[in-house]
Amino acid sequence: MVNIKKGDTVEVISGDDKGERGQVARVMPKAQRVVVQGVNIVKKAHRPRPTGGRTQTPPGMIEFEAPIHLSNVMLVCPHCDQPTRVKRVRYESGEMSRVCRNCGEVID
Repeated sequence: MVNIKKGDTVEVISGDDKGERGQVARVMPKAQRVVVQGVNIVKKAHRPRPTGGRTQTPPGMIEFEAPIHLSNVMLVCPHCDQPTRVKRVRYESGEMSRVCRNCGEVID
């Protein structure tokens, strides 16, 4: 079960980018990974490739955000602005919501 959704603010808690915060751009639940904007930037060599006709895409180095494992990020509560674990609460209507463990406020 993934407690982090697209658009959430997360903080990296381990690795080279420890302490950095960013917004979640993509969640991959089967691979248990998330892509965070501005975090875990990697460079990759790009070969020239034909795009049709005689034009080509230019060669060079491209930079992009690589996925990070879910265990290396922690959700930041929008109310108390602290990294927190998430508690799931089911209401009588059957609806579930995420709750901050630090301040007890409903996250969504």
